[in-house]
Amino acid sequence: MNILLTGANGFLGAIIKNELLDDNNNIITLSRTNSDYKILLEAEIPFFNETFDLVIHAAGKAHSVPKTEIEKRNFYDVNVLGTLNLLKGLEKIKLPKEFVFISSVAVYGQEIGTKIDESYSLKASDPYGLSKIEAENIILNWCERNGIICTILRLPLLVGKNPPGNLGAMIKAIDKGYYFNIDGGKARKSMVLAKDVASLIKSASSIGGTYNLTDGFNPSFNELSLAISKNRNKKPPFNLPKILAISIGKLGDFLGSKAPLNSSKLRKITLDLTFDDSKARKLLNWNPQSVLNFINNNQI
Repeated sequence: MNILLTGANGFLGAIIKNELLDDNNNIITLSRTNSDYKILLEAEIPFFNETFDLVIHAAGKAHSVPKTEIEKRNFYDVNVLGTLNLLKGLEKIKLPKEFVFISSVAVYGQEIGTKIDESYSLKASDPYGLSKIEAENIILNWCERNGIICTILRLPLLVGKNPPGNLGAMIKAIDKGYYFNIDGGKARKSMVLAKDVASLIKSASSIGGTYNLTDGFNPSFNELSLAISKNRNKKPPFNLPKILAISIGKLGDFLGSKAPLNSSKLRKITLDLTFDDSKARKLLNWNPQSVLNFINNNQI
């Protein structure tokens, strides 16, 4: 297959590229640097020299807490305008048969909940979640108008070697000995192996639909931190009693955004947030490895 992969140099994009290359596909990459098309999608419409059977749109601004209005706007520019420009570029050539968009469970806009499935309303109100909702809608409508099979993959926390984001921060804190669980680390969170997502894409792209993808186990903070500690040959993290954490959180509310813990962060850390992937298991034969099993058997 001739496959266009955007965001090919990102954490997930690089793993997708390696997975597809193993299947002897012709991969054409688009990214800001070191790719076949070195393009800022939010700033220009690409001009393609070839046509594609499959487009995998993994480029985008990752989830973070914006500190300024410019940072808030950047989510829209990269995730929405970038998507529009990609589609305009594809319209100038023969259209692909299949399109896969890498989205996020952030579109649901939930901080707590269990087994949230794809029928749940999209209630995101933050800049990142809103930009992903808008990009999803743009792609769905475009694919429907043009008779293209559309697949949207809504992902939670991604796991793999040298992961970015919150998991990367947890590993760093464990390495340095300052990570701690709160209230026993009982809260469970959905996560998924990046390699399993990459392995699914080619088969899912010919079927289409919108899917949550998780490892199905949804480990607790305690289970995850113990596995990482063992993996890195570090001491198990200590526990902060919830009553003490509440006091620290209230102090953080007073100190402002620079505080490492506040009441809002404490709420997220101590309550479950899990997603239901049974639709993918039924329709896509999704059968991922558990994150804990991966960490127990691989260096991260």
